[in-house]
Amino acid sequence: MATAAPTDATAAEVQTVVAARLLREARSVFIGVGRPSTAAILARMIYNPDLVLVYESGTIGARPYRIPLSIGDGELAETADAVVSVPEMFNYWIGPGRIEVAFLGAAQVDRLGNLNSTVIGDYDHPKTRLPGAGGAPEIAAGCGEVVIVAPHSKRTFVERLDFRTTVGFGDGPGDRERLGFRGRGPSAVITDLGVLEPDPESKELTLTRLHPGVAIEAGREATGWDLAIAANPDRTEEPDQAELEALRELLER
Repeated sequence: MATAAPTDATAAEVQTVVAARLLREARSVFIGVGRPSTAAILARMIYNPDLVLVYESGTIGARPYRIPLSIGDGELAETADAVVSVPEMFNYWIGPGRIEVAFLGAAQVDRLGNLNSTVIGDYDHPKTRLPGAGGAPEIAAGCGEVVIVAPHSKRTFVERLDFRTTVGFGDGPGDRERLGFRGRGPSAVITDLGVLEPDPESKELTLTRLHPGVAIEAGREATGWDLAIAANPDRTEEPDQAELEALRELLER
C-alpha cells in the first residue's frame, strides 16, 4: 500500500476511511446504507477480504460491487452466502451475539452514546418525523460492539435527546448490564472532525482523536454539551493514495 499522504482528502473521505480501518481485524459487521456501507465495502476491498457483511434485510456474506441503494438492493441477495428471514436475522444472529461489530447512524447522539432516530421535537407534535428505530435497538443490545458514524454538529450531538430510540450506555455505568444487554455498547463514534470513545469509568464520550487539520476548539464548538477531551488527543493518519483511490473508484461505480 502506498505511503504518500495526499492532501486533498475531504472530511467525508477521512471519516469513511477511518471507519473502514476499524474493520481490519473484524470477522463480521452489521451495516445499513450510506457511509457505513461504503466504509464496510471499502474495508473488504483493501484490508479484510474475508469480512462478512450482514444487512438487516437478511443477507449474510453479501459482496456488492457497488454501494447498495438500500438494504433491499437486489445485488446484496445475488452475491450473499445466505439470505435469511428478518425474524431469523434478529432471533438467531443478532440476539445471541453472533455479529461482531455493528455500524449505526442517528439524527441525535448524547454524551452516553444513546441515539435518536424517531422524532425531532415533541413526540406527539414533532418538528420532524424520522424513519424510526428499525432494528437499531436490538442491534445495539446484541452485537459485540457498536460503532456510530455521524456528522459532528450541535444539531446531532445534543445535551438531551428528543427521544431515546437506541440505548448506548443508557443512564450511565451499569445500565446495560441492568437491562440484560449482551453487547458491550458503543466503542467509538466516528465523525467528520475526529473520534470519540467512551471513558472507561463514566462511559461519557470523550474526544480522543482529531482528523487532519481539525482544532480541538472545533470539536467543542460542534458539540451540544461540555465535551470531554483527552489530555493529548491523537491525530488521524491521513488517507494514503491507495485508500483514497479505492474509495473514489468505489463511489464512481
